[in-house]
Amino acid sequence: MSEKQWSVTGAWLEEHAPGDRRFLKIGDVGLEDGEVIKDVVIAYHSWGELNENKDNAILVNHALTGWSDVAGWWPSMVGPGLPFDTNKYFVLCPNVIGGCQGSTGPSSRAPDGTRYGSRFPSLTIRDMVNAEIQFSDVLGIDKYRLAVGPSLGGMRALEWAVHVPHRVGAIATIGSSAVATGDQIGTWSIELRAIKSDPHFSNGDYYEQERGPIEGMGIARRIAHLTYRTEAEMDIRFGRELQGDETGRYAVESYLDHQAEKLAKRFDANTYIALTEAMISHDIGRGRGGVVKALESISIPVVVVSIDSDRLFPARLQAEIADFAPHAAPLVRISSPFGHDGFLVEVESVGDVIRQALDLSK
Repeated sequence: MSEKQWSVTGAWLEEHAPGDRRFLKIGDVGLEDGEVIKDVVIAYHSWGELNENKDNAILVNHALTGWSDVAGWWPSMVGPGLPFDTNKYFVLCPNVIGGCQGSTGPSSRAPDGTRYGSRFPSLTIRDMVNAEIQFSDVLGIDKYRLAVGPSLGGMRALEWAVHVPHRVGAIATIGSSAVATGDQIGTWSIELRAIKSDPHFSNGDYYEQERGPIEGMGIARRIAHLTYRTEAEMDIRFGRELQGDETGRYAVESYLDHQAEKLAKRFDANTYIALTEAMISHDIGRGRGGVVKALESISIPVVVVSIDSDRLFPARLQAEIADFAPHAAPLVRISSPFGHDGFLVEVESVGDVIRQALDLSK
Protein backbone atom coordinates (compact mmCIF):
# COMPACT_ATOMS: atom_id res chain seq x y z
CA MET A 1 0.00 0.00 0.00
CA SER A 2 1.38 3.40 -0.94
CA GLU A 3 1.97 6.22 1.53
CA LYS A 4 -0.74 8.21 -0.26
CA GLN A 5 -3.24 5.38 0.09
CA TRP A 6 -2.95 4.90 3.84
CA SER A 7 -3.01 8.66 4.37
CA VAL A 8 -6.67 8.31 3.33
CA THR A 9 -7.57 4.85 4.57
CA GLY A 10 -5.80 1.62 5.46
CA ALA A 11 -8.75 -0.41 4.19
CA TRP A 12 -8.30 -3.24 1.72
CA LEU A 13 -9.86 -1.94 -1.48
CA GLU A 14 -11.13 -3.81 -4.50
CA GLU A 15 -8.11 -2.91 -6.61
CA HIS A 16 -5.68 -4.40 -4.09
CA ALA A 17 -4.25 -7.92 -4.32
CA PRO A 18 -6.42 -10.37 -2.36
CA GLY A 19 -3.58 -12.22 -0.65
CA ASP A 20 -4.98 -15.27 1.14
CA ARG A 21 -8.45 -13.77 1.45
CA ARG A 22 -11.39 -15.63 0.05
CA PHE A 23 -14.66 -13.91 -0.77
CA LEU A 24 -18.24 -15.13 -0.44
CA LYS A 25 -21.36 -13.42 -1.74
CA ILE A 26 -24.13 -13.85 0.85
CA GLY A 27 -26.89 -11.75 -0.75
CA ASP A 28 -28.79 -8.91 0.88
CA VAL A 29 -28.54 -8.50 4.66
CA GLY A 30 -31.46 -7.01 6.57
CA LEU A 31 -30.62 -5.00 9.66
CA GLU A 32 -32.34 -4.50 13.00
CA ASP A 33 -33.35 -0.96 12.11
CA GLY A 34 -35.09 -2.11 8.91
CA GLU A 35 -32.41 -1.08 6.45
CA VAL A 36 -30.97 -3.55 3.95
CA ILE A 37 -27.40 -3.78 2.70
CA LYS A 38 -27.45 -5.07 -0.85
CA ASP A 39 -25.18 -7.74 -2.33
CA VAL A 40 -23.01 -8.27 0.73
CA VAL A 41 -19.59 -9.87 0.32
CA ILE A 42 -17.78 -11.44 3.26
CA ALA A 43 -14.01 -11.88 3.17
CA TYR A 44 -12.68 -14.80 5.16
CA HIS A 45 -9.76 -17.10 5.86
CA SER A 46 -9.97 -20.82 6.52
CA TRP A 47 -7.65 -23.55 7.71
CA GLY A 48 -8.04 -27.32 7.73
CA GLU A 49 -10.73 -29.27 5.92
CA LEU A 50 -14.47 -29.53 6.44
CA ASN A 51 -15.26 -33.18 7.02
CA GLU A 52 -17.92 -35.20 5.21
CA ASN A 53 -20.48 -34.67 7.98
CA LYS A 54 -19.71 -30.94 8.12
CA ASP A 55 -19.54 -31.12 11.91
CA ASN A 56 -15.94 -30.11 12.61
CA ALA A 57 -16.13 -26.37 11.92
CA ILE A 58 -14.98 -23.70 14.37
CA LEU A 59 -16.05 -20.06 14.02
CA VAL A 60 -13.53 -17.48 15.21
CA ASN A 61 -14.95 -14.00 15.79
CA HIS A 62 -12.24 -11.33 15.64
CA ALA A 63 -12.02 -8.26 17.87
CA LEU A 64 -12.59 -4.60 16.91
CA THR A 65 -9.44 -4.03 14.88
CA GLY A 66 -8.82 -7.68 14.08
CA TRP A 67 -9.37 -9.24 10.68
CA SER A 68 -9.97 -12.63 9.12
CA ASP A 69 -6.37 -13.89 9.21
CA VAL A 70 -6.36 -15.37 12.71
CA ALA A 71 -2.80 -16.58 12.30
CA GLY A 72 -1.79 -12.96 11.76
CA TRP A 73 -3.27 -11.54 14.97
CA TRP A 74 -3.52 -14.54 17.33
CA PRO A 75 -0.10 -16.20 17.21
CA SER A 76 0.44 -19.90 17.93
CA MET A 77 -3.29 -20.63 17.91
CA VAL A 78 -4.01 -22.10 14.45
CA GLY A 79 -2.24 -25.11 12.98
CA PRO A 80 -1.55 -28.82 13.42
CA GLY A 81 -1.55 -29.69 17.11
CA LEU A 82 -2.32 -26.11 18.17
CA PRO A 83 -5.53 -25.11 20.03
CA PHE A 84 -7.34 -24.65 16.72
CA ASP A 85 -5.98 -27.97 15.51
CA THR A 86 -6.17 -28.04 11.74
CA ASN A 87 -5.64 -31.81 11.75
CA LYS A 88 -9.07 -32.11 13.38
CA TYR A 89 -11.03 -28.95 12.67
CA PHE A 90 -12.08 -26.66 9.86
CA VAL A 91 -11.36 -23.18 11.21
CA LEU A 92 -13.18 -20.19 9.74
CA CYS A 93 -12.79 -16.51 10.47
CA PRO A 94 -14.91 -14.05 8.49
CA ASN A 95 -14.09 -10.36 8.42
CA VAL A 96 -17.12 -8.83 10.10
CA ILE A 97 -19.73 -6.99 8.05
CA GLY A 98 -18.88 -3.30 8.29
CA GLY A 99 -15.20 -4.26 8.31
CA CYS A 100 -12.47 -2.89 6.10
CA GLN A 101 -10.44 -5.93 5.12
CA GLY A 102 -12.55 -7.27 2.27
CA SER A 103 -16.06 -7.56 3.70
CA THR A 104 -18.75 -5.08 2.72
CA GLY A 105 -18.26 -1.96 4.82
CA PRO A 106 -18.11 1.82 4.58
CA SER A 107 -15.03 1.76 2.32
CA SER A 108 -16.65 -0.70 -0.12
CA ARG A 109 -18.29 0.33 -3.34
CA ALA A 110 -22.06 0.52 -3.08
CA PRO A 111 -24.26 -0.79 -5.93
CA ASP A 112 -24.03 2.65 -7.60
CA GLY A 113 -20.25 2.24 -7.91
CA THR A 114 -19.21 4.87 -5.36
CA ARG A 115 -17.95 4.14 -1.87
CA TYR A 116 -20.56 3.98 0.86
CA GLY A 117 -18.88 6.45 3.22
CA SER A 118 -21.53 8.32 5.20
CA ARG A 119 -24.30 6.27 3.57
CA PHE A 120 -23.27 3.03 5.26
CA PRO A 121 -26.00 2.11 7.75
CA SER A 122 -25.60 1.67 11.48
CA LEU A 123 -24.89 -1.88 12.68
CA THR A 124 -25.55 -3.83 15.86
CA ILE A 125 -23.93 -6.97 17.20
CA ARG A 126 -27.05 -8.86 16.13
CA ASP A 127 -26.70 -7.57 12.58
CA MET A 128 -23.13 -8.86 12.52
CA VAL A 129 -24.21 -12.28 13.75
CA ASN A 130 -27.07 -12.47 11.28
CA ALA A 131 -24.56 -11.80 8.49
CA GLU A 132 -22.36 -14.58 9.91
CA ILE A 133 -25.36 -16.91 9.90
CA GLN A 134 -26.02 -16.13 6.23
CA PHE A 135 -22.32 -16.67 5.53
CA SER A 136 -22.53 -20.08 7.22
CA ASP A 137 -25.68 -20.98 5.28
CA VAL A 138 -24.01 -20.26 1.96
CA LEU A 139 -21.07 -22.46 2.98
CA GLY A 140 -23.48 -25.22 4.00
CA ILE A 141 -22.46 -25.25 7.66
CA ASP A 142 -25.50 -25.93 9.81
CA LYS A 143 -23.67 -26.08 13.12
CA TYR A 144 -20.27 -25.10 14.52
CA ARG A 145 -18.43 -27.14 17.12
CA LEU A 146 -17.44 -23.87 18.75
CA ALA A 147 -17.90 -20.13 18.33
CA VAL A 148 -15.12 -18.21 20.06
CA GLY A 149 -13.93 -14.66 20.22
CA PRO A 150 -12.29 -11.96 22.32
CA SER A 151 -13.79 -8.55 23.12
CA LEU A 152 -16.13 -7.63 20.21
CA GLY A 153 -15.72 -11.22 19.06
CA GLY A 154 -16.87 -12.42 22.47
CA MET A 155 -19.99 -10.29 22.18
CA ARG A 156 -20.77 -12.00 18.89
CA ALA A 157 -20.07 -15.49 20.26
CA LEU A 158 -22.50 -14.76 23.11
CA GLU A 159 -25.14 -13.60 20.63
CA TRP A 160 -24.76 -16.90 18.78
CA ALA A 161 -25.49 -18.75 22.04
CA VAL A 162 -28.62 -16.72 22.80
CA HIS A 163 -29.98 -16.24 19.29
CA VAL A 164 -29.24 -19.56 17.55
CA PRO A 165 -28.05 -22.11 20.15
CA HIS A 166 -28.94 -24.96 17.79
CA ARG A 167 -26.26 -23.69 15.39
CA VAL A 168 -23.31 -24.02 17.78
CA GLY A 169 -22.12 -26.76 20.15
CA ALA A 170 -20.48 -24.42 22.65
CA ILE A 171 -19.04 -20.92 22.89
CA ALA A 172 -16.00 -19.33 24.49
CA THR A 173 -16.19 -15.61 25.23
CA ILE A 174 -12.91 -13.98 26.22
CA GLY A 175 -12.52 -10.59 27.89
CA SER A 176 -16.03 -9.57 26.87
CA SER A 177 -19.43 -8.77 28.34
CA ALA A 178 -23.19 -9.18 28.06
CA VAL A 179 -23.82 -5.43 27.87
CA ALA A 180 -21.77 -2.29 27.30
CA THR A 181 -21.02 -0.37 30.50
CA GLY A 182 -21.25 3.36 31.08
CA ASP A 183 -17.48 3.53 31.47
CA GLN A 184 -16.93 1.80 28.13
CA ILE A 185 -19.50 3.93 26.36
CA GLY A 186 -17.88 7.08 27.77
CA THR A 187 -14.42 6.07 26.58
CA TRP A 188 -15.57 4.86 23.18
CA SER A 189 -17.67 7.99 22.55
CA ILE A 190 -14.58 10.17 23.11
CA GLU A 191 -12.64 8.06 20.61
CA LEU A 192 -15.40 8.54 18.04
CA ARG A 193 -15.48 12.28 18.67
CA ALA A 194 -11.75 12.43 17.97
CA ILE A 195 -12.30 10.89 14.54
CA LYS A 196 -15.34 12.98 13.67
CA SER A 197 -13.56 16.18 14.75
CA ASP A 198 -10.70 15.61 12.32
CA PRO A 199 -11.01 18.31 9.61
CA HIS A 200 -10.40 15.63 6.98
CA PHE A 201 -13.32 13.47 8.12
CA SER A 202 -15.78 15.22 5.76
CA ASN A 203 -18.77 13.55 7.42
CA GLY A 204 -17.36 10.17 6.39
CA ASP A 205 -16.99 10.96 2.69
CA TYR A 206 -13.22 11.27 2.49
CA TYR A 207 -12.22 8.46 0.12
CA GLU A 208 -11.58 10.69 -2.89
CA GLN A 209 -9.57 13.21 -0.88
CA GLU A 210 -5.80 13.51 -0.62
CA ARG A 211 -6.03 12.81 3.10
CA GLY A 212 -8.53 11.12 5.40
CA PRO A 213 -9.09 11.47 9.16
CA ILE A 214 -5.84 9.68 10.00
CA GLU A 215 -4.95 12.04 12.84
CA GLY A 216 -8.39 11.65 14.44
CA MET A 217 -8.24 7.87 14.20
CA GLY A 218 -4.72 8.00 15.61
CA ILE A 219 -5.95 9.87 18.68
CA ALA A 220 -8.75 7.34 19.06
CA ARG A 221 -6.22 4.52 18.88
CA ARG A 222 -3.97 6.13 21.44
CA ILE A 223 -6.86 6.42 23.89
CA ALA A 224 -7.96 2.87 23.17
CA HIS A 225 -4.48 1.42 23.56
CA LEU A 226 -4.18 2.81 27.07
CA THR A 227 -7.40 0.99 27.96
CA TYR A 228 -6.06 -2.20 26.38
CA ARG A 229 -2.93 -2.23 28.56
CA THR A 230 -2.37 -1.51 32.26
CA GLU A 231 -1.17 1.43 34.30
CA ALA A 232 1.48 -0.77 35.91
CA GLU A 233 2.88 -1.88 32.54
CA MET A 234 3.01 1.70 31.26
CA ASP A 235 4.89 2.85 34.34
CA ILE A 236 7.35 -0.04 34.26
CA ARG A 237 8.12 0.55 30.59
CA PHE A 238 8.02 4.34 30.47
CA GLY A 239 8.02 5.76 34.01
CA ARG A 240 10.56 8.45 34.89
CA GLU A 241 11.87 6.71 38.00
CA LEU A 242 13.12 3.69 36.05
CA GLN A 243 14.72 5.90 33.40
CA GLY A 244 17.05 7.41 35.98
CA ASP A 245 16.72 10.91 34.47
CA GLU A 246 14.44 13.00 32.30
CA THR A 247 15.74 11.87 28.90
CA GLY A 248 13.38 8.94 28.36
CA ARG A 249 10.40 10.20 30.28
CA TYR A 250 8.18 10.73 27.30
CA ALA A 251 9.01 7.55 25.39
CA VAL A 252 5.40 6.51 25.92
CA GLU A 253 4.38 9.18 23.42
CA SER A 254 6.45 7.65 20.62
CA TYR A 255 5.11 4.22 21.60
CA LEU A 256 1.54 5.42 21.21
CA ASP A 257 2.46 7.20 17.97
CA HIS A 258 3.74 3.86 16.67
CA GLN A 259 0.49 2.12 17.59
CA ALA A 260 -1.51 4.82 15.81
CA GLU A 261 0.58 4.58 12.64
CA LYS A 262 0.33 0.79 12.56
CA LEU A 263 -3.45 0.99 12.67
CA ALA A 264 -3.58 3.67 9.98
CA LYS A 265 -1.83 1.30 7.58
CA ARG A 266 -4.49 -1.42 7.89
CA PHE A 267 -7.74 0.15 9.06
CA ASP A 268 -10.44 2.57 8.04
CA ALA A 269 -11.83 5.37 10.19
CA ASN A 270 -15.45 4.76 9.15
CA THR A 271 -15.12 1.10 10.10
CA TYR A 272 -13.68 2.13 13.46
CA ILE A 273 -16.81 4.21 13.98
CA ALA A 274 -19.27 1.58 12.73
CA LEU A 275 -17.87 -1.26 14.84
CA THR A 276 -17.41 0.88 17.94
CA GLU A 277 -20.98 2.13 17.71
CA ALA A 278 -22.13 -1.49 17.50
CA MET A 279 -20.21 -2.24 20.70
CA ILE A 280 -21.77 0.80 22.37
CA SER A 281 -25.23 -0.55 21.53
CA HIS A 282 -24.40 -4.07 22.77
CA ASP A 283 -27.02 -5.44 25.14
CA ILE A 284 -27.71 -9.17 25.04
CA GLY A 285 -30.94 -8.55 26.97
CA ARG A 286 -32.46 -5.95 24.65
CA GLY A 287 -35.97 -7.12 23.77
CA ARG A 288 -35.39 -10.37 25.69
CA GLY A 289 -36.48 -9.37 29.15
CA GLY A 290 -33.10 -8.11 30.32
CA VAL A 291 -29.56 -9.41 30.57
CA VAL A 292 -30.18 -12.00 33.27
CA LYS A 293 -33.14 -13.53 31.47
CA ALA A 294 -31.22 -13.68 28.20
CA LEU A 295 -28.24 -15.36 29.85
CA GLU A 296 -30.50 -17.82 31.67
CA SER A 297 -31.98 -18.86 28.32
CA ILE A 298 -28.66 -20.21 27.01
CA SER A 299 -28.95 -23.96 26.53
CA ILE A 300 -25.38 -24.84 25.47
CA PRO A 301 -22.01 -24.97 27.26
CA VAL A 302 -20.38 -21.60 27.80
CA VAL A 303 -16.74 -21.01 28.71
CA VAL A 304 -16.00 -17.52 30.00
CA VAL A 305 -12.49 -16.06 30.29
CA SER A 306 -11.42 -13.08 32.36
CA ILE A 307 -8.06 -11.29 32.31
CA ASP A 308 -7.33 -10.21 35.89
CA SER A 309 -5.74 -6.88 34.90
CA ASP A 310 -8.30 -5.91 32.24
CA ARG A 311 -9.51 -2.39 32.99
CA LEU A 312 -11.67 -2.08 29.85
CA PHE A 313 -13.64 -5.28 30.46
CA PRO A 314 -13.22 -5.86 34.22
CA ALA A 315 -13.70 -9.34 35.65
CA ARG A 316 -17.16 -8.60 37.06
CA LEU A 317 -18.52 -8.48 33.50
CA GLN A 318 -17.35 -11.99 32.71
CA ALA A 319 -18.46 -13.21 36.15
CA GLU A 320 -21.99 -12.07 35.31
CA ILE A 321 -22.06 -14.33 32.26
CA ALA A 322 -20.63 -17.31 34.15
CA ASP A 323 -23.05 -16.78 37.05
CA PHE A 324 -26.25 -16.71 35.01
CA ALA A 325 -25.65 -18.93 31.98
CA PRO A 326 -27.00 -22.32 33.19
CA HIS A 327 -24.39 -24.45 31.47
CA ALA A 328 -21.38 -22.21 32.02
CA ALA A 329 -18.16 -23.74 33.23
CA PRO A 330 -16.49 -22.07 36.24
CA LEU A 331 -15.09 -18.67 35.29
CA VAL A 332 -11.53 -18.96 33.98
CA ARG A 333 -9.29 -16.21 35.36
CA ILE A 334 -6.03 -15.64 33.49
CA SER A 335 -3.35 -13.66 35.27
CA SER A 336 -1.53 -11.22 33.01
CA PRO A 337 0.25 -7.87 33.34
CA PHE A 338 -0.98 -6.90 29.87
CA GLY A 339 -4.60 -6.00 30.61
CA HIS A 340 -7.23 -6.47 27.91
CA ASP A 341 -4.52 -7.38 25.41
CA GLY A 342 -3.70 -10.38 27.58
CA PHE A 343 -5.81 -12.54 25.27
CA LEU A 344 -3.26 -11.83 22.52
CA VAL A 345 -0.23 -12.43 24.71
CA GLU A 346 -1.13 -15.28 27.08
CA VAL A 347 -1.63 -17.72 24.23
CA GLU A 348 -0.74 -20.82 26.24
CA SER A 349 -3.43 -20.12 28.86
CA VAL A 350 -5.97 -19.07 26.25
CA GLY A 351 -5.15 -22.17 24.22
CA ASP A 352 -5.99 -24.36 27.22
CA VAL A 353 -9.38 -22.64 27.37
CA ILE A 354 -10.05 -23.33 23.69
CA ARG A 355 -9.31 -27.02 24.21
CA GLN A 356 -11.60 -27.08 27.25
CA ALA A 357 -14.44 -25.50 25.30
CA LEU A 358 -14.03 -27.98 22.43
CA ASP A 359 -14.21 -30.85 24.92
CA LEU A 360 -17.53 -29.47 26.20
CA SER A 361 -19.08 -28.88 22.78
CA LYS A 362 -22.03 -31.02 21.78
